[in-house]
Amino acid sequence: MLGLLSEFMRNVGRTITVIVMDKDHMEQPRSFMVEPRRLLWGVGAAAASVVVVLLALLLLTPIRYALPGYGSLEMRRSAVENQIRLESLEDSLRIQTEYVARLRDTFLGNVRPDSGSSGSAGFVSIVSSDLEAMPLPVATDDWEEHQQPAFRFDQLGMLPPSRPQPDTPSSAYLSALSFPVLPPVSGIATRGFDARTGHFAVDVALEEGSAIRSIGDGYVILADWLNDGGQVIAIAHADGYISVFKHNSSLLKQVGDRVTDREVVALSGNSGEITTGPHVHFELWQNGLAQDPRAYVLGW
Repeated sequence: MLGLLSEFMRNVGRTITVIVMDKDHMEQPRSFMVEPRRLLWGVGAAAASVVVVLLALLLLTPIRYALPGYGSLEMRRSAVENQIRLESLEDSLRIQTEYVARLRDTFLGNVRPDSGSSGSAGFVSIVSSDLEAMPLPVATDDWEEHQQPAFRFDQLGMLPPSRPQPDTPSSAYLSALSFPVLPPVSGIATRGFDARTGHFAVDVALEEGSAIRSIGDGYVILADWLNDGGQVIAIAHADGYISVFKHNSSLLKQVGDRVTDREVVALSGNSGEITTGPHVHFELWQNGLAQDPRAYVLGW
């Protein structure tokens, strides 16, 4: 075979005669006129076609996932899904950051009628106009500023009653909270208010899925998932009060919704990373200062 190929290579530019006969010379010899150059071109073209077909099979069909180092089909799909999830988490984090910033400003009394340009601007303007006469809060990180009584219970009756503004529609008017209010949930208090440790709330243990009710008229200023508090809902009330419920299983209201006294706003749960079981983490703020809910809730 090698000798035949060497003959072809030596006579590439000429036409040669190839005689074919059987080993025992029993058949008549047959001769063929062959041009080695065309024969070599044909063999090369066939080899190239085979290579192209093999590459196409490897690159355009699922066979490629069997190649070492290429990765399985499941891995590729998982990578695409993880990329989509990452982009979704980035969007969710951005929205959550905006919510937290708005909630912090509301706690500190920094909300103004012109706050925001879209989304919840309408309800923020209504709440701000209804509460514009309240005193500016003292923004501080010192826990002693929240030490009770941050606002004495015996002064509640001395507050001037809320009045609707002349240009405020009656449907947007928030009635003042009537203290002491009825409990927002029915359960057993397992942890109390402690400003020194940063626990500005009362934890109430109860069965998961129990109804959580608003302590008064208000507007929802936060209804979203937070990493530590899980499903969180916060409601702005008259006279600078804000009630917050954390670790819910589901939220029944959205940001901007108007709620009335004793209306169900969420269902209790065990969501969030910082939780020890099904319970409600209830916070009450007034002009940027945390209040001990037990001084404002009947029976607590």
